[in-house]
Amino acid sequence: MTDARSDAERLLRRFASDTNLLIAGRPMRVAGEGPVAEALTGMLAAMGARVDVTDAPAHAERDLTRDTVVFDIDTGAITMGGEPTGGRGDAAGRLDFAAAHMPVSTAIAAELAQQGTVRGLSVGVSMTLEPKTANLALLLAQAGATVAVYAHPDETDTAVAQALRDRGVPVDASAEVTPAQELEAALQFIDRGFDVLVDDGSHITRLSHEHRPHQVSRWIGATEETTSGLAPLRHMQDAGVLATGVIAVNDAITKTGFDNRYGTGQSCVLAIADLLADAGVSVRDQPALVIGYGPVGVGVAAHLRALGVDVSVSEIDPARALLALHDGFRVDTADALAEGALVVSATGWPATVSADLTDAAAAVAVAGGVPGEIAWHGALTPVAPHVERTATGTLIVDRGGCINVTAAEGNPIEIMDLSFATQLAAIAEVVQTRPTVGVHPLSDSAVTHVAATAAHVRGIALEPGATRASAGSTDWRSPRYTVGRPPFPSPDGS
Repeated sequence: MTDARSDAERLLRRFASDTNLLIAGRPMRVAGEGPVAEALTGMLAAMGARVDVTDAPAHAERDLTRDTVVFDIDTGAITMGGEPTGGRGDAAGRLDFAAAHMPVSTAIAAELAQQGTVRGLSVGVSMTLEPKTANLALLLAQAGATVAVYAHPDETDTAVAQALRDRGVPVDASAEVTPAQELEAALQFIDRGFDVLVDDGSHITRLSHEHRPHQVSRWIGATEETTSGLAPLRHMQDAGVLATGVIAVNDAITKTGFDNRYGTGQSCVLAIADLLADAGVSVRDQPALVIGYGPVGVGVAAHLRALGVDVSVSEIDPARALLALHDGFRVDTADALAEGALVVSATGWPATVSADLTDAAAAVAVAGGVPGEIAWHGALTPVAPHVERTATGTLIVDRGGCINVTAAEGNPIEIMDLSFATQLAAIAEVVQTRPTVGVHPLSDSAVTHVAATAAHVRGIALEPGATRASAGSTDWRSPRYTVGRPPFPSPDGS
């Protein structure tokens, strides 16, 4: 008997794998009727898609736009803008496809080019190396900067690295290096000498302080992409050892409000579902426990629920635990919830999942993540690509690696478009303000500009500002008590 939910999930996962595009906010059409159509419609809607259900043929061009995705339930075909998905081609083709879906970053980079903000400066980009990051580097180069890129071996797409070199950007990264060679490559990257460092996880920022303080002293400043990267930088600041100004890109709502919730949530959950399916296990074969209910945990829990998984949450922060409860999840300790569950760590902290907790689980994975976030007893036995089994039978997914990067293609393109537009705004702010030593927020004006640019290029109509004129009144007095009140003086005192 056909499992409608499994068939629907396969279609959804195939779209994400074919395109690396975002589901949330995208116009989607389910053409056809029956249980699979109903299941797919429910999943897409729960992930935030704008779903149109029709019994018209999938090839009907009713209101099709360039971004409209159509699922033909009868044939299993998936099209976008009337064209079949899955045709991105080689690494160069994936770079070009990503670039075509990164209009916000492109618009902000064009402003930097026009204003000459980064012209003649040297910018180092230390991030997961895949098509979106490659385009960030290319946009900076087009804006007039001299750019070099570094990535950890586990976070390097070798073909993309070569495609980037072919376009004139030097890359100090390889997927096949020893730990000693990795350190050498990282130091070689630092020794190129930068004016601005763009970091992810603050690994290069910290390594530079440890081994190359003279290079840090020449930086105008740095930017940091992640929560896990900002935490040690703030510890360094408190200890008086941080020697540069850092803009906390992660804390801007145009990054963490979208990247973590929608990007990491979608990409990690669908990567986990793909890998478990290769191991002969459905993501719905067991309940799930999400450890940590920060922005990443919120996204992971929501996307697991959208696929029909029974989800629970454990959290050490009382406010976040209450949020999880009000979002409809059972909340308890990990020890109480892990038995027989798919355990997903979403904390970004080492040693979140102990070996004993792993023994109790059916499967364990990490969303986002840092080294050593999960542990297990003994040797592992391969089961499927990126999936191994412990002696007690628990499936370990990707050895706790950053699953959406090491086993997939990272966050969806449109999400990274918004994150990298925020990075570009932060780079501009570093250059223009030359921040003092310490971790600094990206200014409200810069964040608002990125959001406004995104709304404009994505065709979102905003309420005219004139309707809010009363909010700017200089009369601070309460409007409730007006009897016998004299008029409020005008700004000129009259």
